[in-house]
Amino acid sequence: MNVINCNNVVKRFNQFTALDSVSINVPQGTVFGLLGPNGAGKTTLIRIMTQITIPDSGEVMFYEKPIKPSDVERIGYLPEERGLYKKMKVGEQSVYLARLKGMGHDQAVKELKEWFVKFGIQGWWNKKVEELSKGMAQKVQFITTVLHKPSLLILDEPFSGFDPVNVQLIRNEILKMRDNGASIILSTHNMESVEELCDNIALINKSKLIISGSLDEIRRNYGKNEVEVIYRSSFEKEIESNGLYNVVSQEEQKNGHRMILEVNPNAASSEVISNLIGKMDIVSYRELIPRMNDIFIKLVS
Repeated sequence: MNVINCNNVVKRFNQFTALDSVSINVPQGTVFGLLGPNGAGKTTLIRIMTQITIPDSGEVMFYEKPIKPSDVERIGYLPEERGLYKKMKVGEQSVYLARLKGMGHDQAVKELKEWFVKFGIQGWWNKKVEELSKGMAQKVQFITTVLHKPSLLILDEPFSGFDPVNVQLIRNEILKMRDNGASIILSTHNMESVEELCDNIALINKSKLIISGSLDEIRRNYGKNEVEVIYRSSFEKEIESNGLYNVVSQEEQKNGHRMILEVNPNAASSEVISNLIGKMDIVSYRELIPRMNDIFIKLVS
């Protein structure tokens, strides 16, 4: 089942088209990467999914039914633009936001304090938000976004401003929520996070959907069927291109040699390795799959 289906969504602002017949499907219990350069239309699509604005045409389905305002209670949304009331105390504001999501006071206090301990901000409960560092304020917003255990979590650049330790902390929590059945839409420019977290992605550019599908499928489709061979040169036979592979490059390294081969799509790895064994002492053999960063640049440039 899909938690979200956006079908041919169109949104215009006067003469500017922000979304042009965009369709995406977000499977339940997955991390879905919503990607694109600045101004592509990602935030507009998120605002439509969260009922902040409505499309000019097309539809949004939530668990296979047309989305309605009350469905927002089952959604957690962390926008890129951070916004806490600076003069309120951290604990007071967190409880207030939890109550808006339908949680009782005592339950909210209990669960918030557990989260504050986990995130190392328990000492800030009675301090004002304006006293928080940017990273601590972001932790508070993340906690209040996920506290009510939403079935759909939408995170817009959740790692912005965090150091590597806290990035890993947030990543681990995202994966835990996914494993517990939540669906997560992750909008980010951090391609490393996409490769580590996402099961499926959609790339929007200039208001249009460019590609969508599983991360593994997309990376393989944009690969060149290349492999990397690390070897020790214990034989004198020259390595030349043949019907199984073309030699793309060879270089000497400190502990051996590195060679890149473009393999014939019809050739099995076992055939290629067998052909190479008589010519070299193979240390490692691995398929080269393109990074999402390279695919992103290629498709939006």
